[in-house]
Order: sequence, then structure tokens, then C-alpha cells
Amino acid sequence: MKTIAVFCGGDSSEREVSVRSALNTLANIDRQKYNPFIVFIEGTDWFVLPPENLTVEKVLAHEGAVTIDKNDFSFIAEEEKTKPDAALIMIHGTPGENGLLQGYLEMQKVPFTSCSSFVSAITFDKHSCKRFLDFAGVKMADDIFISKNRPYSLREIIRQVGLPMFVKPTVGGSSFGVSKVKTESELQEAIDKAFTECGTILAEKAVKGREMTCGVFMFHGKITALPVTEIVTHREFFDYEAKYLGESEEICPAPISPVLSAKIQNLTEQIYSYMGCRGIVRMDYIVTEKEHIYFLETNTVPGMTEMSLVPKMLRVAGIDIKDFISSLIEEAFVPR
Repeated sequence: MKTIAVFCGGDSSEREVSVRSALNTLANIDRQKYNPFIVFIEGTDWFVLPPENLTVEKVLAHEGAVTIDKNDFSFIAEEEKTKPDAALIMIHGTPGENGLLQGYLEMQKVPFTSCSSFVSAITFDKHSCKRFLDFAGVKMADDIFISKNRPYSLREIIRQVGLPMFVKPTVGGSSFGVSKVKTESELQEAIDKAFTECGTILAEKAVKGREMTCGVFMFHGKITALPVTEIVTHREFFDYEAKYLGESEEICPAPISPVLSAKIQNLTEQIYSYMGCRGIVRMDYIVTEKEHIYFLETNTVPGMTEMSLVPKMLRVAGIDIKDFISSLIEEAFVPR
């Protein structure tokens, strides 16, 4: 039986979402094949918790935890030294989605269920990801890169991007720090808000259309796109409240033509392959009235809570979540 470290926590605003993803994964992992442990990361502290009777509060407080020895990625369980055979990464944001944790696991030669450190670093930064995909001919909204350490002009931003626009941190998820800007008077506040998340941001033209998302992973040795999902919200955009507080409707499969659905799925598979992704990845898009598909961003560690998009896609696709998790773990052992 393989010992699996299920990573959660981290240092971003998505810490609690990460824990919920890990606990839902833990509830659905095949215990006949795998012996899982929760590994909670908080700063430089790594704690291991037994998988039984855990709650979000217990994990965040790391009750009954033992410390990981980061020298060889081992811990003491029932008076025996244990080193996990593989890592199942459920950390959204840093260090689980930006390549830091992946780099450590690569050095320790521990298989893991996400993209490599290099691919994770590129995809995590929205600016870098878009520039990488420029060479693949992927359609994307016009944008301007803004750094806290360099002067910028509000009027020049508006002249180049136009209104309305989105202002977003280049890193992070769950729409933390993201604002939709409709007037010049709102722009500075939006920039300041985005800078609370990180020191670099994007001002991006707001493309009018329907928001779609599509999950993709390696299933039985083949890159496989899941059913396309449409995200409908009465809020300005798919923000944290819409995602996690029930203020949106995720329609899966999306009410679009089979031709458009196939185009989105094919594009998702192409981007996955082009960027060299591994594990489960979710791509987000805006589809205009004329059915032009604009890429928004890549999520290399998408949410796996009960309310998250990927589990809903799996249910519609008829893929058992236990089999899905097993496939992620087994793929981790395939040489990269």
C-alpha cells in the first residue's frame, strides 16, 4: 500500500479553501490502495495529521500533528519513520501552485500530482502565462503589466486597454484582489486593492461574453477534457462570493452547441499539451457572441471542495471521483 501525503494549507488567501479541498480528497481516496496523511504547510512549518476525524478547524489548528523532517521528507508515525511514496498537492496559491513545493519534491525525488516546478511557475503568473501562450496563437484579451516598483499612468492604462477593464494580481486565485473597473475614478482603488495581493498586476480589457471553464487531465494514458461548464453570476464577475458563497450558477454541461463545446475542449487539450501540464488542470475562457474563445487563465491546482467545478464536471462525465484520484496518483509515478 502506497503512503500518500495530501498537501494543504499554504501562505495565500486560499488557505481555508485548500484545506476543504484536501478533506474532500481524503474522503474519496481509495483506502484499499493508499494510506493517506494530511500535510499542512504554514510558512516554514510542515505538520502531519492522521486522516481520521479531521475538520477544517482541526487542520488549521494542526491538532495532534507531528513535524515533517524536511531534510528527507519523513515523519514519525506510531514510532516508525515514514516517508511518503507520493504527494497529492491540494495547495492553492503559494507554495503549492507556483512551483516552490514542486521544486522541493523534485529534489527529494518524490512523485507528485501536478505540473513540474517550471510549468507551475509559468502558469501561476498570469502575465508570464499569457506571454508564453502568445507564441501558440491563443486568443487573449489585451492587457498592460503594472509593477508596484515602476511609475504608471492611469490615463495611459485607460488609453491602451479601454473601459471596462479588469485589474487583477498576476498571481493568486479565487479572485482575491480582482476588480472590474468601469470608470476612471475606480481605477486607482482597484490597483491598490490588487497590490495588496502581490507587487505586479495586470490591467486587462474586459471582453464581453459568457464565461466558460474546462477541466483536463491524463486519463488512461490520454489527455482528456472534461465537459465544458458555463459560469453564470449576477455579480460583476466570478469572484470569491460567487465561487464559494453560492452566488453563482455553474451549468454543466454548458448550454452551447456540440461544435462550440468541442472547440473549447480541443483548445483546452492543446494548451495542456503545449505547456507540458500534468495532473488535473482547469482552463477558464470568455466566449463572445460570435463564438470567439478568449483564454483567461490556467489553474494547475483547481479546487476540489464539494462545491468546486472539477468534481461537478467529473459527475457529469460519469467518472467516479475515487477512480479520478487514483488516476492522478498513478500518473504521478509516470516518468516526466
